[in-house]
Amino acid sequence: MFEGQPKGLWALALANTGERFGYYTMLAVFLLYLQANFGWEPGVATIVYSTFLMMVYFLPVIGGVAADRFGFGKMVTTGIIIMFLGYLLLSLPLGSDVTAVAAMGIALLLVSLGTGLFKGNLQVMVGRLYDEEKFSDKRDSGFSLFYMAINIGAMFAPTAAIEIMRYAQEELQISVADSYHFAFAVACVSLIFSIFIYYIFQSTYKHVLASEKKTVAKDEDSAKVAAPAAPELSKEETKERIVCLCLVFAVVIFFWMAFHQNGNTLTLFARDYTQTTSEGIQSMAFDVTNLVACIFIVYGLFGLFQSTTGSGKSVSGLVILLAAAFLGYKYYTLDGAVNIEAPIFQQFNPCYVVALTPVSVALFSWLGKKGKEPSSPKKIGLGMLVAALAFCLMAAGSMGLLQPMDQAEAIKGAADPARVSANWLISTYLVLTFAELLLSPIGISFVSKVAPPKYAGLMMGLWFAATAIGNQLVMVPGILWGANVNLVVIWGVLAAICLVSALFIFSILKKLEKVA
Repeated sequence: MFEGQPKGLWALALANTGERFGYYTMLAVFLLYLQANFGWEPGVATIVYSTFLMMVYFLPVIGGVAADRFGFGKMVTTGIIIMFLGYLLLSLPLGSDVTAVAAMGIALLLVSLGTGLFKGNLQVMVGRLYDEEKFSDKRDSGFSLFYMAINIGAMFAPTAAIEIMRYAQEELQISVADSYHFAFAVACVSLIFSIFIYYIFQSTYKHVLASEKKTVAKDEDSAKVAAPAAPELSKEETKERIVCLCLVFAVVIFFWMAFHQNGNTLTLFARDYTQTTSEGIQSMAFDVTNLVACIFIVYGLFGLFQSTTGSGKSVSGLVILLAAAFLGYKYYTLDGAVNIEAPIFQQFNPCYVVALTPVSVALFSWLGKKGKEPSSPKKIGLGMLVAALAFCLMAAGSMGLLQPMDQAEAIKGAADPARVSANWLISTYLVLTFAELLLSPIGISFVSKVAPPKYAGLMMGLWFAATAIGNQLVMVPGILWGANVNLVVIWGVLAAICLVSALFIFSILKKLEKVA
């Protein structure tokens, strides 16, 4: 999985890891911040949340067009600077009046614009690392690894947000509403890490940047080798590829509408319907260090079975033993129940991504050797089916519970309404992660492969535009939540949308596979 990848992958992936850590630290608490700081009802807060997500993923269209004209490297650097200014403004505790709302709006616009210039263009650069023939068969696995690196940053984000807020409240005596700004400030620091990595290791991907220029300069130590020129496509081929990509984009809309409920209705479910304490072995899941130890065991097992040398197997075995000993110690020292904060559930998806990426890559590699690996479009369709299953699981866990506003009133009235096990959400995030691994990195890889070369930036931008529309539609279940609709109906709507999308993909599968 790790062997045979271009060196530039690791530099670009780490640069993205830092940026995503800051973004997801902010996002983990953003909806709760809107309610705590401004006193907004769930429906209003959801609209602001989903609109921000929409802008974050729509502006890569502009970023892609700008990169096609001015160069991907310049746009990535500009994007980091603009994002930094946005997070810096967001980290200022300005209160809850009209001025504070306006400042937040400007900050969110800056973050969105900066992300639009950074995110899509960085991924186009990753795709161009695989234009060389010797790397072409590593494209899907490369994007899976890139996606895994993103989630390493996201994995620690909820814990970082909760801990920095707790420190602000307990040690600095900062009010709850103002403590959220400390979480937002983490994003500023993470961007400094990103720009540092991006420039320090620029030599590993400089040929990608060099290929944007008409002339390539040489320095004394090494030559910049331009990437091979992409073959010209006929107008018919270009049109066919664009049409196929647009059909995939249409399906992507509904996946992200469902998936990004993690910061919306799934977080509200965690806050209002899930048990607020946990004991025993289940409580260990809410300590990110335990999850990291589990990830080490997974990777150690892969090393144990895949290593071809005795020393490699020994190192892998030692990693497994140390991780298992750490988990045993943590279990032995458990002391009573632990409190569960709603944002902490958002750590499970990225943890699952990091743990399951090697499983996914190994599985498809094994199927590929047997000639049975599903095509990229088929993986996308399967991803939609799995996403539908995740919300069926949520519907099953929500049966018999009060409707959202009734539950909220019961909590305010100091009643003790029914709450369910945290295992429902933990399991749902696991199933959603399987869906994500089938769709998101594979979809990005598909776009980078199929997009007509002269429209590469625009097509990657449109991938994010489809994500943006889906993110705007995230508000629909939130509005249903605010309208006091039964939970089973809310989850059922999401499951049905994913199922219909999967059927659509399978109905046009041959057309998509023709260009893949």
